[in-house]
Amino acid sequence: MEHGDLLPPGEDDVKDEAETAAAPAPDPVTPAHPTPTAADIRAVFRSRRGKPTKVIGSRGDHDGNPGLVPPADLRDAAVLVPLVERPGGLTVLLTQRTAHLAAHAGQISFPGGGVEPDDTGPEDTALRETEEEVGLPRERVEVVGRLDTYVTRTGFRVTPVVALVRPPFTLAPDPYEVAEVFEVPLSFILSPQGRRRESREWKGALRHFWVFPYQDRYIWGATAGMLVNLCDVLAEG
Repeated sequence: MEHGDLLPPGEDDVKDEAETAAAPAPDPVTPAHPTPTAADIRAVFRSRRGKPTKVIGSRGDHDGNPGLVPPADLRDAAVLVPLVERPGGLTVLLTQRTAHLAAHAGQISFPGGGVEPDDTGPEDTALRETEEEVGLPRERVEVVGRLDTYVTRTGFRVTPVVALVRPPFTLAPDPYEVAEVFEVPLSFILSPQGRRRESREWKGALRHFWVFPYQDRYIWGATAGMLVNLCDVLAEG
């Protein structure tokens, strides 16, 4: 399914393609706290249900960018934040978009897309889109909770759905949309050294965004913003 103006939305238009391809590999990192297990993840999101938290509830491309206002008319969407239960520890599953797409070509995202009329909720949207994009069967996926809603400047109100994924599974990425599926250790994502805040000039104003440089990949924009949210939730838990 096409959702080229959704993932990764927002600040992605700022980055120069050549610079993105040349992103440096990160130095070895150490998590601020022990990397959580699948049981820890379940417990954190179970404790969040129905309780106020320190996490702000709604985030977006406008964070730290005065004057960047999302459209008044927002389209609902959802993405899956898949945490794969590997023997060496949890990993985050991500996709790289194909180079020929009209929007956000070659960039890194979570699987997901716009809500369809037959979807029963954000979880159903995220699971359906993930199955369509990468072929991950939903019976291997255990939904544990949600992150904060993420509002993009391109007019999407995105619900990130966090899930544990149980191997073994065989993926079948949609060749039109997905160039590659890869995994990043959760320990890297949670390490303070794994991310940084960067700035670029865009349409006459300085815009700020999160970046996770991992090996030869450059994770940024809304995808990075949601990963920072995941870090905050797990630190709070």
